[in-house]
Amino acid sequence: MDLQNFDIDLFLREYWQKKPLLIRNAFRDWQNPLEPNELAGLACAEEMESRLICQTKSGWEMEQGPLAEERLVSLGKSHWTLLVQAVDHHVPAVADLIAPFRFIPNWRIDDVMVSLAADQGGVGPHFDQYDVFLIQGLGRRHWQIGPHCDADTPLLPHADLRLLSDFQATEEWVLEPGDMLYVPPGFAHNGVAVGSDCMTYSVGFRAPSRADLLGHYVDDVLDGIADDDLYRDPDLKPQANAGEILPEALERLQQMMLDTLSDPAHFARWFGIFNSTSKYPDMDWRPEELITHEELRAAISAQLPLARNPASRLAFIAGGNDALMLFADGVCFDCVGETAALARDLCAKDYVVLDTDLASNPAAVDLLTQLCNLGCIAFDCED
Repeated sequence: MDLQNFDIDLFLREYWQKKPLLIRNAFRDWQNPLEPNELAGLACAEEMESRLICQTKSGWEMEQGPLAEERLVSLGKSHWTLLVQAVDHHVPAVADLIAPFRFIPNWRIDDVMVSLAADQGGVGPHFDQYDVFLIQGLGRRHWQIGPHCDADTPLLPHADLRLLSDFQATEEWVLEPGDMLYVPPGFAHNGVAVGSDCMTYSVGFRAPSRADLLGHYVDDVLDGIADDDLYRDPDLKPQANAGEILPEALERLQQMMLDTLSDPAHFARWFGIFNSTSKYPDMDWRPEELITHEELRAAISAQLPLARNPASRLAFIAGGNDALMLFADGVCFDCVGETAALARDLCAKDYVVLDTDLASNPAAVDLLTQLCNLGCIAFDCED
């Protein structure tokens, strides 16, 4: 599925993280990739992250999934929205929606959330801290865009939802199937279904916070610090007032911390592992029967296409001398030469047909075997 009449350079220059953009008929030959009853079925599954948001006379209510089938059947004809997270991890046709956005680095892509709304259903006026492309898949939705918000923007008191207490729309449109709305971080927006069976696909992008990065990285650094790595001052001299903490002591203390946190190689390896770790660690994508080196060589020789698991996060960081670190679902693989080239292909493409020469490369065979057995990639054995 391709974007049509979309100027990537113009978008990145004028709109990305700057201002919203409505794109009519964004997709060539749009076809809705998921039926409403299929999404409802996913919302009932134990492994899925789902929510049901209803607007009642007493206000907004939210229920966390998994949701019982009886609960969904009992819903009325208006004012409710069902949201299911990471549908792309389970439905290949939904995962295909990400492909047109590969001009944004893979490590920034989060997942595809799908919503199903009855007439007048929505989640209320709010703002998010991440970029999102809102693709209208089925039915119609009335979107309103408001001003940019921040941490001081007043919110309604609610235990589960962060809804704006005073939403003033500055622009509004009704989106039809195949239309798309881009909303940058911080912009207020409100979407309301016009009629039944309104489905919207939200392609979201992750943006790690400074606090999240610092907290997790410091934890990682602490694990590697020896117990006897203590403050030292061999050049200590008498001072006029023993109660004063001198500037040179403060500088030495701060430098101790900065030196510990400022190793670029350590940070690069840590971030690759941190960023590629699955959002849903309880999900096990490993195959029931592990593949052997011999079976993998046979698959390469047979030119079987290799597919990347949509739920897996693959990325690499290039090093010197044609080397790189490949990160796959929180595991780091050091690659060089032909194996590094292979890693680049796996990160760039959803499907790869491998060169038969790789079957005689022990390092490449070992890497592919490990990735297959982690569930990151798999050979397509269908005729």
